[in-house]
Amino acid sequence: MALSEDFGKPARNRPRRFTSRTFLEDCPDRIAEIFHYWDRIRRDRRMPCRADFDPAEVVRHLPSILLIDVEGVDDRGCAILRYRVVGTEEVRLRDHDPTGKLVSEGFLGPSLESVMEAYELVRRERCFLYEEIEFATPTGVWRREYGILMPLSEDGQTVTQILVYSLPRDALDED
Repeated sequence: MALSEDFGKPARNRPRRFTSRTFLEDCPDRIAEIFHYWDRIRRDRRMPCRADFDPAEVVRHLPSILLIDVEGVDDRGCAILRYRVVGTEEVRLRDHDPTGKLVSEGFLGPSLESVMEAYELVRRERCFLYEEIEFATPTGVWRREYGILMPLSEDGQTVTQILVYSLPRDALDED
């Protein structure tokens, strides 16, 4: 899947995306915390493995965490992605629990294309991705949120899972 020519450009329905640490200058503290945790557990490797991730170290973030399995690629070379873990806040925002479903069946975002583009970037480039997105939910509610997608790998080379943390912008009022 090729990246859109609008990659990184802000627009009402187009995510702002960053693959460099410059996002840390302006991102919410909770996003920075989870990113720094991921960065610490990866040590000198490109990506940490799932066994490095200890939920007890990020308890306050668990309701907004998703863990996505990369089950392989389809005949177009795009990832087959399945929700393994979906935090309680993510379930609440979706009004259903997509655990066990393919991402194409349970995504929450601007469009399936936009969501898959983000996951594909993380999988293919083996890098984190920070994004700021705006979209209407299937029920017509306008959503604005921050998110970070961070790769996990069992062999240090292939992305086997993607750790996702998303934070609705209105949640910042709760801090």
